[in-house]
Amino acid sequence: MTVVSDALLSLLPSDSKITPSGWRGFNAVCCHHQGHSVDTRKRGGIIEEGDAVSYHCFNCGFKTGWQPGRLLSYKMRKLFEWLGANDDTITKIALDVLRINEGIEAQERIIGLPTFDTVSLPADAVLITDDSENDNKFLSEVKQYMKNRKLSLDQGYDYYWSSGLANRDRFIIPFIYQGRTVGWVSRTVRENTNYKYLLEKPPGFLFNLDNQTHDKVFCIVVEGPIDAIQIDGVALLTNEISEQQSMLLKRLHKDIIVVPDRDAAGKHLIERSIELGYAVSMPDWKLGIKDVGDAVREYGQLYTLYSIVNSAEFSPLKIRLKEKKWFRQL
Repeated sequence: MTVVSDALLSLLPSDSKITPSGWRGFNAVCCHHQGHSVDTRKRGGIIEEGDAVSYHCFNCGFKTGWQPGRLLSYKMRKLFEWLGANDDTITKIALDVLRINEGIEAQERIIGLPTFDTVSLPADAVLITDDSENDNKFLSEVKQYMKNRKLSLDQGYDYYWSSGLANRDRFIIPFIYQGRTVGWVSRTVRENTNYKYLLEKPPGFLFNLDNQTHDKVFCIVVEGPIDAIQIDGVALLTNEISEQQSMLLKRLHKDIIVVPDRDAAGKHLIERSIELGYAVSMPDWKLGIKDVGDAVREYGQLYTLYSIVNSAEFSPLKIRLKEKKWFRQL
């Protein structure tokens, strides 16, 4: 039991029941706040998983949760409010959570941050430069593709190429952490292939984390490494935010702005971002622009950056309203 789960359970109605799977079911308190009819079929549920606690409404789909290390999110605060907790009670719980997290952070300092092993790039990988041999058909195609994607060799990022069969039609981007190579991704220049990316990625890694220097006010989070390079943000290298990645982002002490891709996976990324209390940006880009890379090709880097920062929303309500338009434009 924790301060959050204790407080939640104390607010549940007396007729709540525990199911065989461990859920405590009761009439959901969220539905009419989400534009649905009042629940009368006990579709709300709370479950404890170790020190973590989760709430899910099987009627309107509202869900939230808390676990040690996280702040009390906006959605969890609303759940407490809907269950009948007053502002003083919610504030006290939030302060207790802060004290709990201070203890966790102290323990993390003792244990240390996640570590990543140093690895080698693919065999025969060589740095791509303006003077790289252009009489090689595959390398010439790679350099032309990079030019089309506005990946300049003087942006401060190193790109590699390997003549090996697996990578000769690809360019290779190293994963650097604290100055060491801890992985890599190679991107094909061919279209209509099922193997667009080949990569060696350590769990919990964030691409371009080293470049998030102290003078930057915010950190933009995207899915792919090319998008991250074009706006000097970080890439998840997937459409999920892991606990390790959220811990690394927390230590930046910056406003986090997540830019989802315009696809089904982007919707899941939005939900996770709201849960973590991050801002989400869905700029008013024209039809057909599905990610940051497309926006940079259409508008240029500076306007793309401006539109991302200017469209960032922290309010879950405003994020959800923008989400409908963002995906409707596909």
